[in-house]
Amino acid sequence: MNDKLNITICLGSSCFSRKNRDVVTALQDYIAQNKLENDIYLKGGHCFGKCSLGPIMIVEEDFYHEISPLKAIAIVESYLNRK
Repeated sequence: MNDKLNITICLGSSCFSRKNRDVVTALQDYIAQNKLENDIYLKGGHCFGKCSLGPIMIVEEDFYHEISPLKAIAIVESYLNRK
């Protein structure tokens, strides 16, 4: 059983143009700095069909839109605090 927090970042072209790269980099740095590699599974996904709302992030089954690096980290921290 996988107890890791599953995070998917849209890597589609619209989210890319809306700077999803900054979100990915911020999350990668956050995970590394806090030694959360065993607690978080970060992966890319392709187009979730909500292009005008990007960047898109899905945590477990929850959909988030218009994500910024700071917003993404705050969302992840809220999930980690629930554990």
